[in-house]
Amino acid sequence: MTDDQVAAAWDDPKLANVLYHDWEAATYDDKWHISYDERCIDYARDRFTHVAGGDGWPYDRALELGSGTGFFLLNLMQAGVARSGVLTDISSGMVEVAARNGRALGLDVTAEVADAESLPFADASFDLVVGHAVLHHIPDVERALREVLRVLQPGGRFVFAGEPTRHGDYVARRLSRLTWWTATRVTQWAPLRERWAKAPAALAESSRAAALEAVVDLHTFDPDRLAATCMRAGAIDVRTVTEELTASWFGWPVRTFEAAVKPGALGWGWAMFAYRGWMTLTALDERYLSRVVPDELFYNVCVTGVKA
Repeated sequence: MTDDQVAAAWDDPKLANVLYHDWEAATYDDKWHISYDERCIDYARDRFTHVAGGDGWPYDRALELGSGTGFFLLNLMQAGVARSGVLTDISSGMVEVAARNGRALGLDVTAEVADAESLPFADASFDLVVGHAVLHHIPDVERALREVLRVLQPGGRFVFAGEPTRHGDYVARRLSRLTWWTATRVTQWAPLRERWAKAPAALAESSRAAALEAVVDLHTFDPDRLAATCMRAGAIDVRTVTEELTASWFGWPVRTFEAAVKPGALGWGWAMFAYRGWMTLTALDERYLSRVVPDELFYNVCVTGVKA
């Protein structure tokens, strides 16, 4: 990714998404500790049931928008939510990795490049459409939702999880910037540099990618307004839930620190600390804080709806 490419992408959010996610594709699963074992199967299933419940399984044919490396749909399929699936992303790099992951798991799944605002599928092609952290990347969310409803069978369901709220995103970004500033300076201290510091070229590339986040992250969502957008697009039985309050205050600094240091420096012990810490705080958020804290203060909003 060159400085000229980044400059061109400032005025073209779709180009920015392609550049950013092509650059991320090869290391994305490692960066976010994505796996296709019980840990992430449970996570994907829990996110799905948190907003949509556990009825109607398994769906015969599912589509994922903005699939990235396939994390959400592939793990949902392993959990028994869907029998077959199609992974799509605007980034060809992500699609390539997603297809490889699907083959490695032996799942009945294909992958192809597709723009969420103009899906290359016939009407009523799918029983389920899902996405994780994708709506906030799409320039015209309502247009994409109309496409979702077009390709769904009557009575088919969509589930989108992991979308940032306005307040949650505000807090997460500031925690991330503070962590990045601190980590990239502390690791340059001579006694720490060899083990912890990224090489200057890798750090410059990470900085260019971080600059693109201002272009690829297009929206934040108010739960009620997101539900209204889904209904304008034609959905019925729309429901939203929010999640991650203290979990996001912990998770974003952890993820940013991981991105700021040399790959492999932290090890599996750190990964388990991050995962268990996030799980503990997620439980606190869901069991207790969700009862007393306004939903718009949480980091993520999830939404589901049905085609009439």
